[in-house]
Amino acid sequence: MGKTYAGGVPLAEVVRSDFVEGVHRGSVVVLDVTGAVLDAAGDVSGPIFPRSANKPMQAVGMLRAGLPLTDPADLALVAASHAGEEFHLARVARLLADAGLDEEALHCPPDLPVGEQAREAVLRAGGGSTRIQMNCSGKHAGMLLTCRSAGWPVDGYWRPEHPLQQRLRDAIEDLTGEQAAAVGVDGCGAPVLAVSLTGLARAYLRLVSAETGTVERTVADAMRAYPEIVGGTEADDTRLMRGVPGLLAKVGAEGVIAAAVPGVGALALKIDDGAGRARMPVVTSALRRLAIDAPVLAEFAEIPLFGGGLPVGTIRPLW
Repeated sequence: MGKTYAGGVPLAEVVRSDFVEGVHRGSVVVLDVTGAVLDAAGDVSGPIFPRSANKPMQAVGMLRAGLPLTDPADLALVAASHAGEEFHLARVARLLADAGLDEEALHCPPDLPVGEQAREAVLRAGGGSTRIQMNCSGKHAGMLLTCRSAGWPVDGYWRPEHPLQQRLRDAIEDLTGEQAAAVGVDGCGAPVLAVSLTGLARAYLRLVSAETGTVERTVADAMRAYPEIVGGTEADDTRLMRGVPGLLAKVGAEGVIAAAVPGVGALALKIDDGAGRARMPVVTSALRRLAIDAPVLAEFAEIPLFGGGLPVGTIRPLW
């Protein structure tokens, strides 16, 4: 794997009033059921930060290290970038309480919910930022519970040298088949590891292809059983998992998403400028290369643009 990401190619265009006013560049890879590259565009071997698309692999690492969760909904929350809806926050609070902790034990920074409706509800009620509302609070709660179970200190659980983070790195490198090219600080304060898009897609294919009862399959099954917990009522990855039978999907910041369908294949992509609006039209193209179709893909194939409150254009795939 190269040491730097070379950048992508034009993947989507922004068309307003029949005039192309912008182009989103990026990289995308599609793997067949064997893990071989079926199609690709841009740089799919250089390392990128998958951001929250790493969370399913981190959840696997937590289970391998002894995370004591048996409720699939709780495990889905550990792998989530939740919208901060009430059912998300109540579940995080319960996980912390069960471990004798409160939200001050979380290292993730105070934030408002990422879900638009949840954020507006907090502001209307006169509320503000809290740690538990931060979209990664479920992952951090899982990290704290794993430390308690393994007998590791909770102080500094987010530092790359902590035993917990070393185990999570092992899991990511195992599932992707790559050594991490870099270690950064994610938006939530926990480490984020750089791998290639091909390695990321390979990891998701392993999750959905694993035998029933393995920790890998347990994570995949939990996320697919509770897609609203993984994202939120209207989150892109939630809607994909609801709309495509068997599909596992997880978005990440800076225009990243990875997905896989058992017996079919997997994909991973990054939009170079980080624009989430270009992500789903390209995902639709990638899934159709795997001969996957569903009504939800028609909703994502082109994203409408508005002018004066009326639709005047689209963001559509070039690839």
